[in-house]
Amino acid sequence: MMNTPICDFAREYKEKKPLRFHMPGHKGNPCLGCEPWDITEIPGADSLYDADGIIRQSELNAGRLFGARTFYSAEGSSLAIRAMLSLACQHARANGKSPLIWAGRNAHSAFLSAAALLDFSVEWLYSSGNNSYLSCPVDAAELDEKLKNAPARPTAVYITSPDYLGSQADVKSLSDVCHKYAVLLLVDNAHGAYLKFLPWPAHPMELGADICCDSAHKTLPVLTGGAYLHLSESMACFSDREVKESLRLFGSTSPSFLILQSLDRANRCLAEEFPTQLHNFLPLVEKMKERLTSHGYTLIGTEPLKLTLSARDYGYTGAEMAALLSENNIIAEFFDPDYFVFMLAPSLEETAIAKLTDALTALSRKQRPAAPVPRFTRPQAKMSVREASMASFETLPIEQCLGRTLARASVGCPPAVPILVCGEVIDENAISCFRYYGIDVCNVIREHP
Repeated sequence: MMNTPICDFAREYKEKKPLRFHMPGHKGNPCLGCEPWDITEIPGADSLYDADGIIRQSELNAGRLFGARTFYSAEGSSLAIRAMLSLACQHARANGKSPLIWAGRNAHSAFLSAAALLDFSVEWLYSSGNNSYLSCPVDAAELDEKLKNAPARPTAVYITSPDYLGSQADVKSLSDVCHKYAVLLLVDNAHGAYLKFLPWPAHPMELGADICCDSAHKTLPVLTGGAYLHLSESMACFSDREVKESLRLFGSTSPSFLILQSLDRANRCLAEEFPTQLHNFLPLVEKMKERLTSHGYTLIGTEPLKLTLSARDYGYTGAEMAALLSENNIIAEFFDPDYFVFMLAPSLEETAIAKLTDALTALSRKQRPAAPVPRFTRPQAKMSVREASMASFETLPIEQCLGRTLARASVGCPPAVPILVCGEVIDENAISCFRYYGIDVCNVIREHP
């Protein structure tokens, strides 16, 4: 049985009923119920960014499960993404180069904040024929051609896979191309931590990624905020200390020990019952998807534990579908005018899958809306992400923003994927997209007389 050193320490500390003259201020007195286990960096509890005790033991347990050097984040994949990009910048400078990242256009907002803080150059990768800002499938052959002819090759290629709609990149082919040209492959795998436990190789660390992040809390039995940063054997140039310092650069000095305990306890679950639970759950999901397809639904993406429906093809907006399902007390992960997204996990009972399937098939199909979906074009960049992010800005109604430069890519989560990137010029197409997705105001660079 895999040990759980962080959980064991917290339980023993609770049972001793000590006088807590340390943080947190609740002193272990229950209000929500979890307070007795909520501790801080007291002697024996270890410290996340200087881990050499129980936290390091637990991270090593996780690393054995994922086949990588694994480090914990108590602040989600957002922290792991920033640390991953910091390591890429260090890698570039260690080789006498300025850091340049080629990134799929559907990058999470944490990528933009990292670009602003670390000041690396970004070149966006686009997909031909794709019409959603949430997806950007990067083709390996096209990437090969682009790298072969590039006047300056990037430090790394950065992709998001799976993306918010459940589309998965061909990580193996992309990694082969990147390594052919001595370029790192970085993967935002926030939505795919569970992929490691499928019966076939599917996790980025199995498919050749150099560094990736997983949001454990999105698909594994972990509290919100629990995440991993994984490094492959190819990243032996970085010591554990250097990785921890990259995490410390952006992380809180007070990481949640409740989240760390959750990550610790998950190791035992992942080593024992989770693979079997996942194996038994997959046929239920496949059966549901087959039934929905036969009922007339268009399904998007290939990710096993995500159900993405084209609401538009079924005659609805995502918001309309969400409202109808909420009447049955069914709450989805995300919806927009075109799509409706459900995140699935083995912790759901078979009755829950049946209830969702029945509720969706009970909806009558309607005529597809005639209003066109705005197409995404490649906007002009007037300044760097860092320059725009650090500039003075003003907030204006979208109608007054034509020709102005976006200062802040203010996006909600979900999906936390910006339509336009800070530093880009707001053109008529961008305004059409903003209107379509219900964005009424923009933060633009302040123009001085």
